[in-house]
Amino acid sequence: MVLSWLEISSTFIVLFAIIDILGSVPLILNIKGKGEVIMPLRTTSIALSILLLFLFAGDLILKLFNVDIQSFAVAGSFVLFIMALEMILDVEIFKNKGPKGSSSIVPLAFPLVAGPGSFTALLSLSSQYSMINIVISLVLNLLFVYFVLKSTDKIEKIFGQGGIYIMRKFFGIILLAISVKLFTENISHLFA
Repeated sequence: MVLSWLEISSTFIVLFAIIDILGSVPLILNIKGKGEVIMPLRTTSIALSILLLFLFAGDLILKLFNVDIQSFAVAGSFVLFIMALEMILDVEIFKNKGPKGSSSIVPLAFPLVAGPGSFTALLSLSSQYSMINIVISLVLNLLFVYFVLKSTDKIEKIFGQGGIYIMRKFFGIILLAISVKLFTENISHLFA
C-alpha cells in the first residue's frame, strides 16, 4: 500500500463523474419538494458504508447471491431509468412509502450515490489501484456529496424555480442517457 496523489486524483475524478452529485441536485430538490426530509450526514454515512462494503466484499456478496456485476448493473440501470422518467415527464413512479426520512437512504444513499455505476467503478479501480488511494478518494467524494446535500436550499435560491425546473429536465435526460449506457454496456455480457 503506497500513498499516491496521482492515484488518488485519478480515482477521485472517475468516482466524481460517476456519482455526479451536482447532476442529482434537481432530483434531490424534487424529493424535498414532496415534503421529504433529507439528512445529509445520514445519507453520506450510509452511502459511504455501502460503498466501502462493496469495495472490500462486492465480489463475494454478488457470488453469494449468484449474481454477476453485469446483471447487477442492468438491474440498476432500470432504477435509474425510472428516476429519469420521473424527472423528464413530471410523473411519480417511485412512491416512497417508507418512514419519514427514509428518502435519505432510498433513493439518495442507494442507488443514487452508491449505485451500480459506482459499484462497477470500484471493482474496476480495485484491480488497477492501491486500496488506500481508492478509499481516500472515496471519502473525499462523499465529503463533497455531504456539502452539496447540505447546500441544496442555497442552490435552489440561486437558480430559482424556473432554473431548477430546466435543470431537472436537462439532468433527467442525462440520467436517462447514463441508464441506457449502463444497460447497453452490460446487457451484451449477459448473452455472451
